[in-house]
Amino acid sequence: MVVNLLELLPEELDDQVVAWGLERYRGRQLAAWIWQKGVTTFEAMSDIPRAVREFLATRAEVRLPCILEKQAAADGEAVKYLLGLADGNAIECVLMQYRYGFSLCLSTQVGCRMGCRFCASAAAGWVRNLTAGEMAGQVLAIRRDTGADIRRIVLMGIGEPLDNFAATCKFLRMATAPRGLGISPRRITLSTCGLVPRIYDLANEGLPVTLAVSLHAPDDRLRDFLVPINRRYPLRELLAACRAYAASTGRRVTFEYALVAGVNDSVGHARQLANLVRGMPSHVNLIRLNRVEGRDFIAPGPRRVAVFRRILEQEGIAVTVRRELGASVNAACGQLRRRFAARKPLEESVARG
Repeated sequence: MVVNLLELLPEELDDQVVAWGLERYRGRQLAAWIWQKGVTTFEAMSDIPRAVREFLATRAEVRLPCILEKQAAADGEAVKYLLGLADGNAIECVLMQYRYGFSLCLSTQVGCRMGCRFCASAAAGWVRNLTAGEMAGQVLAIRRDTGADIRRIVLMGIGEPLDNFAATCKFLRMATAPRGLGISPRRITLSTCGLVPRIYDLANEGLPVTLAVSLHAPDDRLRDFLVPINRRYPLRELLAACRAYAASTGRRVTFEYALVAGVNDSVGHARQLANLVRGMPSHVNLIRLNRVEGRDFIAPGPRRVAVFRRILEQEGIAVTVRRELGASVNAACGQLRRRFAARKPLEESVARG
């Protein structure tokens, strides 16, 4: 069986080449070519003897997703990608440019089964988990396409990272390994809608990434509606897990709060939110909702957002309003995939004739 080397941690790559009868240091050479230089063909690995390269070509590959579609924002600050996987499924990721450099928002599942009300990922349905190598492949594919030095990663694309816990943690180890992507854990953000047991598990993994919790409501009744996983893990349990994560990792927790006009954006909601998060090392990130086709929710106007923010600041809560990038490229994750899934049956029927 041909092995995709992107599925192996650097130390696993060392073990694999030894299992093939090669010298252990060949693993270090391969890791440098793949992770640091982004080379995916053995013939281009010039410091490895030709006979070894030919042998590797019969046993292994470095498989990246293919670029099916990309859309660049008019301001050039975001590029959204639709990537094709080996099994015919598609996922999305977004490359964003900030003053401090490039950040990549990537996917962890094909679809999502959490069912959040205003999420395009959930609307398109869940298919399967991604492997660690498929997550890593997104970074390498976008780096190859753009030449961008991606030093920040956000697991906030399609899927719930903690619902794919083992593969997500393995990818995080690939991303932070000095012989992997070499990215500091402090420059990686993992977003979750609130799988409480897995938050505790993540705290024990020794991977002090930033935890971003998709909160979106300051009370259980409203959050039960907007984020259905809250019916299983209500706010009291979620906030306790967040406090434990902050205590274990020394990292403050980010609470993502998508403002929805007439739903969760009132003065009362702002004061409830302040009371909910007060006293723990945290930061509130307010988001003007991205419009999702087929959903009735809309974003409040700028004045409403400013009032909400001001109340939190007056209550002593650290708060920012997320800078809007890529509104012109359907930046809400899942929208390109929905269109791809809708047209795929037609393309298949045409191909069959």
